[in-house]
Amino acid sequence: MSPSVSAARSLDLRVEPVDGVLDRVERSLQVRLDRGTVVRKRRSVGARTDRNTWVRIERRGLARIGDQGWNGTECAERLDGVAKPAWHGCVVWRDADATMMWRADETELLPGTPVGTSVVAEEPQLSDEWWQALNASLDALAGHYTRRVATPDTVTITQSLVTESIRSAFACDLDTTVDQWVPAHADLNWANVTGPTFSLFDWEDWGNAPRGLDSASLWGNSLAVPALADRVRRERRHDFESRDGKLMTLFVCAKILSPDAHPEDPRLVPAREMAARVVDEVQAE
Repeated sequence: MSPSVSAARSLDLRVEPVDGVLDRVERSLQVRLDRGTVVRKRRSVGARTDRNTWVRIERRGLARIGDQGWNGTECAERLDGVAKPAWHGCVVWRDADATMMWRADETELLPGTPVGTSVVAEEPQLSDEWWQALNASLDALAGHYTRRVATPDTVTITQSLVTESIRSAFACDLDTTVDQWVPAHADLNWANVTGPTFSLFDWEDWGNAPRGLDSASLWGNSLAVPALADRVRRERRHDFESRDGKLMTLFVCAKILSPDAHPEDPRLVPAREMAARVVDEVQAE
């Protein structure tokens, strides 16, 4: 196996042995993990504990941690008015190869199950109360103050990133200056919210971002179900009608329409149509 293939494989926790990591977390947090509940993702592993809590373990390269550190879940504990699992404690250590860090956060159990995968293909059955709780949490979050900067997809969001993403994707010379930066979850998708009781989890990357990032992200992950995407836009109308919200709509569309997008992605056509409409609106302002 070539070094590049080996390195790529080593970064995928779905295929790499993790028993030693789970053992270390158990010793450090003095807890027993239920191995039958282990959920493995590309860069994280989670499991239920014998004290009815949940432990999420993530491995991240040093270059992806950044100046603000890597304690998003811990810092989110102070966010009043946001429906999320309470944080209990953590353990952090450096990998033996010195290029990676491990972090395990223990939180209370979720009040429900994830609504779906990050991008849903069928409309979830969500009550009006669920949407009210979503709105209340996002509005409360935006009203907080933080010095953290959001890192969607582990990349720090900046004015230059917004400008480059939009102008390169749509070959336009829009004024992409962001007016309002507010706290955002920065990874709002259908795999990070629960139902039937609303809760928002996985807070590793939250921080300041242009207003409307979370709303646009959830909308973008709903585009395969037009009625759901329309519901997101109605519920978060005050974000989408703002100039910053329009810029975030274009930012999300740029990601969906990236050169490596799958040609059969059902989100491509509605994203392209919305982008054209929003570009016209922003240019007319």
